Amino acid sequence: MAYNRRSRLITQGVARSPNRAMLRAVGFRNGDFEKPIIGVANGHSTLNPCNAGIQPLVDRVIAAIEQAGAKPQVFGFPTVTDGIGMGTEAMKYSLVSREVIADAIETSVNGQAMDGAVVVGGCDKNMPGGVMALARMNVPGIYVYAGTIKPGVWKGQTLTIVSPFEAVGAYSAGKMSQEDFEGIEKNACPTVGACGGMYTANTMSSSFEALGMSLLGSSQMASPDAEKADSAAESARVLVEAVKRDLKPRDIITRKSIENAVALVMATGGSTNAVLHYLAIARAAGVRWTIDDFERVRRKVPVLCDLKPSGRYVAVDLHRAGGVPQVLKILLHNGVLHGECVTITGRTLAEELKNVPAEPRADQDVIRPWSKPMYRQGHLAILKGNLATEGCVAKITGLKNPSITGPARVFDSESACMKAIMAKKIRPGDVIVIRYEGPKGGPGMQEMLAPTSALIGQGLGESVGLLTDGRFSGGTWGMVVGHIAPEAYVGGLIALVREGDSVTIDAKKRLVQLNVAAREIAARRRKWRAPKPRYTRGLLAKYMKLVSTASQGAVTDWDPARS
Repeated sequence: MAYNRRSRLITQGVARSPNRAMLRAVGFRNGDFEKPIIGVANGHSTLNPCNAGIQPLVDRVIAAIEQAGAKPQVFGFPTVTDGIGMGTEAMKYSLVSREVIADAIETSVNGQAMDGAVVVGGCDKNMPGGVMALARMNVPGIYVYAGTIKPGVWKGQTLTIVSPFEAVGAYSAGKMSQEDFEGIEKNACPTVGACGGMYTANTMSSSFEALGMSLLGSSQMASPDAEKADSAAESARVLVEAVKRDLKPRDIITRKSIENAVALVMATGGSTNAVLHYLAIARAAGVRWTIDDFERVRRKVPVLCDLKPSGRYVAVDLHRAGGVPQVLKILLHNGVLHGECVTITGRTLAEELKNVPAEPRADQDVIRPWSKPMYRQGHLAILKGNLATEGCVAKITGLKNPSITGPARVFDSESACMKAIMAKKIRPGDVIVIRYEGPKGGPGMQEMLAPTSALIGQGLGESVGLLTDGRFSGGTWGMVVGHIAPEAYVGGLIALVREGDSVTIDAKKRLVQLNVAAREIAARRRKWRAPKPRYTRGLLAKYMKLVSTASQGAVTDWDPARS
């Protein structure tokens, strides 16, 4: 048999007897020691609705592993919640948790020499953290997404987690009643499951189908529904077979399969965070993939799905309309997908999609046909210019005004910017600059959902630009540019912008520019000094010392000399 890691440790020789003795205490019996040992990374937590429905899925995974002739061993990993921590110091742990999750899974699986792993997670960083770990360890693995939340409803309006954030801006601007404000808050999250639009959790989970690391059709199921638990059990059975065949993540995660995943992100209107996460996944898998590759894919893949945050529909609507398999088949049929890539089932992506029609059903309008896309090209653009020589990321589709040149409104933290927005100090035509929120400066690249949602709620989403060395929620839309690199903390040009400077964001030219003379910039640079670190002890201080630039994925597992 192909598996040999843990089974070798516990079956060979008299010296292994103490190992077996300890395993008997957790349920092993005669005959179990020759079976493959499958780790079950359990993301269950009551910290958030995204992870609160995981335990029933893990129970099904455990039973399926045992039925397939393997032995499960369950361990946990931490999760934090962007939606709850947003706009506070707690949010700085969000991106950091991606690295912690990857490290925790690697520690458990490699520390006990397991033969394979099923990762079951829900909130945003669970997905990339889990797949990064699987790619690093390169033991057979599969990702099981806990599923999406069902949409809330208030007075006939479909709600997602972004709805209460936008309500804050609308209420503060006097455009919403107290009754509606409270009604939206109470009804936005009616079930367990991850945020319901094509935000970061659903972006990453759906892209894992295209990557080959999750079962097709599994990612957009609602967390409470029976089919989600059935899919989890099937995922476990498939993984046991992958262990027996020695089918490993690096056989699946290749440059072509990452291109497939990014194409799916573009076609579904997915989150800007996918850029950070696929840079990180590629690095973990040893695959050559750069920030410029996203722009290459964007130019050839249209946006086919009408999904929130900028569209009308949510994840469960996409699932009912044919889901990710339908979108992938359209892409494959039109020559922008690598069908020869192998998936966790051992079959190619083309083989998996064989029975899916090449055209979407006529009785739905969530998924558009190739001939009538939402937009002719993808929505996630890589912008460059003197403000971002290493690149930055923007959502450029659906904008009434694809370019803006205006006076800079400069803030050295997200909280300072939020205070100005709530005090109604931002005017149409302004370009907000939020800096010192990058991987090192924040640290941790906070998401700017609170200020961007407040701007939309106040009716400024189309008339105000915003750029930052931090990042955005998958629920963000508007004239926003994130992941500015180099960041302010390391002396990037964003650190030298002054209040009132002319700044240009031009989506068509893919340009982000400070319109100040080179001589003046040089004079400012001579005077600039890096600020003192915001943290000097603990996890965030450690992260600051280790983390790469955003253009390299903001990873801690990297070699600066080779990047």
